Amino acid sequence: MTEVTPAQESSRRARHSTEHAGRHKGPVASENFARGFEALGELAMNGVQVSARATDLTTGRVLLSVDDHVVMPTASIGKVLLLIEVAARLRDADFGAYTILDRTAADAVGDSGVWQHMQAPSLPVADLAALVGSSSDNLATNVLIRAVGLEAVRSRAEAIGLTQTALLDLVRDKRGPDDAPQLSVGSAKELTWLFTSLARGEIVDADASERVLAWLSLNTDLSMVASAFGLDPLAHRESDHGILLVNKTGSDSGVRSEVGVLRGPRAGVVYAVSMSFADTTLASRLAVLDGMRAIGLDLLEYVH
Repeated sequence: MTEVTPAQESSRRARHSTEHAGRHKGPVASENFARGFEALGELAMNGVQVSARATDLTTGRVLLSVDDHVVMPTASIGKVLLLIEVAARLRDADFGAYTILDRTAADAVGDSGVWQHMQAPSLPVADLAALVGSSSDNLATNVLIRAVGLEAVRSRAEAIGLTQTALLDLVRDKRGPDDAPQLSVGSAKELTWLFTSLARGEIVDADASERVLAWLSLNTDLSMVASAFGLDPLAHRESDHGILLVNKTGSDSGVRSEVGVLRGPRAGVVYAVSMSFADTTLASRLAVLDGMRAIGLDLLEYVH
């Protein structure tokens, strides 16, 4: 009997999902996501671990599903859980939006974010959350984690019903053997549920959900799925040609992940796509990004 490799099995599941994807009854065309499924299947054949899910925002109908139950590394997407905890705590008298937090040497970290390049040693809580939402600011993330506690973030995630999605650690320049191997993990199925619930105002309460979405609407990273939407990375909080997006991305060596809510003139969708791959060549990375963009093109056609 011929041995089936994991990559071939993942590709088979992608093709199977394509064959059984439900068609949207109504005015929306190109709803079978054939382009995206083909791209994901090709990536899987080349050894990329793929997980993806998309659902209609209004009906909850599953539009795309490829290994969406698999827990994947999601890099900075776990920072959404931190923002939820911060948003919930803004009701506390001793932790308001204008509470000033100082950065310390222990918080220092490189890579994403702008606070490390700024002179201000202290910023209000709400400004730090805006930095996390806009540029996935690592330094602001670590200061907020120190302020609210990683255990509180985990408890909040469990309280809202997440079992496969978690923020595991601080942001670190290097991960040692005693550190969590990933900043965060999650499944596409849970992430789409989470963003659907945020969009409906159901996470903690309507005010907290709105705060989180407002911070995430500042996100400037449109390099993955959202690269297909034609939006201005620096200014897309208002509807542009009928398109409105709120998303969060995660990037690390061998990891590209995105979750978001996309609204258009004809429909709204919630999506999550995660890729884990051998980031050994630029070509490998670009192939992953091309695959994510292909999913984005299908999403755009569905809503527009």
